[in-house]
Amino acid sequence: MPAEPHPSATVIPVRDADAGLEVLLLERARRAGKPGPGPWVFPGGKIEDADRGADAEEPAPGARSAAVREAREEAGLELAPELLVTISRWITPEMAGRRFDTWFFVAPVAPAVAIRVDGAEIASHRWYSPLDALRAHGESVIRLAPPTFVTLLWLAEHRDADSAVRELGAAQVVTFRPRICRREDGACILYPGDAGYEAGDPERSGERHRLWAEPGGYRYERSSGPGARAGSIRLAR
Repeated sequence: MPAEPHPSATVIPVRDADAGLEVLLLERARRAGKPGPGPWVFPGGKIEDADRGADAEEPAPGARSAAVREAREEAGLELAPELLVTISRWITPEMAGRRFDTWFFVAPVAPAVAIRVDGAEIASHRWYSPLDALRAHGESVIRLAPPTFVTLLWLAEHRDADSAVRELGAAQVVTFRPRICRREDGACILYPGDAGYEAGDPERSGERHRLWAEPGGYRYERSSGPGARAGSIRLAR
């Protein structure tokens, strides 16, 4: 039987800078026995019992409170819970040993807000424009997991924090329950809404919502909604 996913929450802090929208990314500390530096992520973690007691509202009991608490613990950020806007839900595939059911929020912060990381669980931080973060991933300067990569692509469509929060919040919340199709040249990760999702067949014609994980990097395809492209977008690694 696959492991049950842990209820979790993540928040994407966004701010306005001189050059436009910026998003906060945190570098997780290197894990013992794992090669290379840790991935760059948004603040987040598991929903705890205390979170559920403080917040029984949608999208899931405690999700909003957990996101606020994790931002405080990991980045020294104090976020107003009512300003968090739900944009997506990511559920780890059943084949994974450690699984999470994570609600993603976006929240605006003041331009000059101070960030404090503990130097232990979180090694460092940086404010990036979404495109600069994607380029840094493509150049192997930072490492991004697919949920972070896709979310940054969504954010790259917005010029400022207000439009990002408003427009992503107005869109339908997307649930990502990845179905991984292995291939000789990597993998095609299908998401609900893709024509091949139910059959696990990347060759099915029709609507597209998928991420290609190939030796050259990630390539995201979506026919409609946030992140949609006429063709696809690739940022090599």
